[in-house]
Amino acid sequence: MTKKVVILLLILLAIAVVVMLKESKEDSDSQKEVPIEVSSDAESFVSLLFELAEKGQTINSPFIVGETTIQKVHELWGAPDRKSKNGSAIYEEFLSNDATVGHQSEVVFDIRSSSPEIQQIRLEDIKSIKGEADKVRSYQDDQVDQTIFIYDVTTDFQLKWIMPKPTEEEPNPEVHHISVFTEFEKDFSLSDLSLEEKVGQMIFAGIKGTDITNETKKIISTHQVGGIILFKDNLKNANQSVSLLNAIKQENTNNKVPLFLGVDEEGGRISRLPELTKLPTNEELGKRNDISLSYNIGKLLGKELSAFGFNLDFAPVLDINSNPDNPIIGDRSFGTDAELVSELGLQMMKGIQSEQVISVIKHFPGHGDTAVDSHKELPIIQKSLAELHALELIPFKHGVEQGAEVVMVGHILLPKIDSTYPASISGRIITDVLREQLGYEGIIITDDMTMKAILNNLEIGESAVSAVKAGNDIVLVAHNYANVKKAIDSIIKAIEDGEITEQRIDESVKRILSIKKKYNLSNKQIDGVNIEELNQSINKTLGR
Repeated sequence: MTKKVVILLLILLAIAVVVMLKESKEDSDSQKEVPIEVSSDAESFVSLLFELAEKGQTINSPFIVGETTIQKVHELWGAPDRKSKNGSAIYEEFLSNDATVGHQSEVVFDIRSSSPEIQQIRLEDIKSIKGEADKVRSYQDDQVDQTIFIYDVTTDFQLKWIMPKPTEEEPNPEVHHISVFTEFEKDFSLSDLSLEEKVGQMIFAGIKGTDITNETKKIISTHQVGGIILFKDNLKNANQSVSLLNAIKQENTNNKVPLFLGVDEEGGRISRLPELTKLPTNEELGKRNDISLSYNIGKLLGKELSAFGFNLDFAPVLDINSNPDNPIIGDRSFGTDAELVSELGLQMMKGIQSEQVISVIKHFPGHGDTAVDSHKELPIIQKSLAELHALELIPFKHGVEQGAEVVMVGHILLPKIDSTYPASISGRIITDVLREQLGYEGIIITDDMTMKAILNNLEIGESAVSAVKAGNDIVLVAHNYANVKKAIDSIIKAIEDGEITEQRIDESVKRILSIKKKYNLSNKQIDGVNIEELNQSINKTLGR
């Protein structure tokens, strides 16, 4: 009897165990089906990553995709631990920063972070906060089988979550790394361009009006010029200015190469951008003789231009104000001392460049000792080359040594060097002096070829051809569509007639394409400009 009771108890115990195991399995299955609770810490962290991505950034990194150069990354993080290439893009790993940086043409377009905090996030954490991804991609090789969940956080930036492919066994994988990414502008090269397109790149054109006209559309779409310069007459207020620049970029979207978008924004009386607090003149900066202030003013200029949508500033002026009767330079100069002008002017140049805006130093070989305005007539300076080296050329020589990338040549006749041609179309001054004696390898651009100093003496087509033959890379034609068309047609005809070789054209276009890639020029439009914020920055810098 006792034995039967024991057996019965064992049977009942076995049944109880089976029931318990079944209930346990059902509980486990039901847990898989219910949404996973996201802790407040995880929610805050995921939200933070999305907020940073909207600015093109990620955690533990000060860099911005689409803006930061790889040089800046190296300055802050040092040399990479590993480097690899993917097509035209280069990826560099920085193990101590848990990051990989992708760049092309010197500009960062992809920042990947694999920090331990990120690797604690799971797929359901992301979905519970931000919902389903905009796009889902897969990646598989010999080592990994991953799924990429892509969120378009803005029109410019994506946040990608990369993790092992979800499976039945693990439907909620942990994140391996994230990527903050921006589409890199399509690459462009010399071989992609026709002769007409190459000549177009060598023209910097002015336009009429405060909105985009049919003539402007022809300048951009038909003649495919390399750059557009705007003046005060084009820029009435901040919103209109941004709209005009956006329309210009939109018109250029079908062209192979993005545009230079330039303006004369020197500070002082030469200021084209509307609604901004005026900056001091260079003469005032010269009197203060503060290197840091000049650099910061340059940064402000670059920041202003970038905020409006420009990418090139025809500044600073490196002319020495050696003639008190000069009607055009005056307070645009930093002063009468060559070293002072060099030091302050080049600090301003570097400040502009630091904001990813191209700086143009001007007016080579020196406009300071003129007694007439080249907008109205041709100035003549009776100085020898030795005298120029002793004064006027000093700031430009220092500029070449310190990273000047674009030099504007003025309309000045120097009979003791070239009695026939003004500096802007003189091979003796441009090629012999600037290129060979000073060793300058960057871009050379003429001053406006529609100024009376030139037009009173030469027809626009002839002067444009002469400018190219003399060694200029870009011909500035700031007024009148007919002048722009004539300049382009004349250069093309000179090539067809054998007066200019296509090899000579290629030399200039290579320089132009190179700097456009370096500064990551694009047709990307901007939403608007915050005038209040810019003016606050100006007042803070000036101590107001």
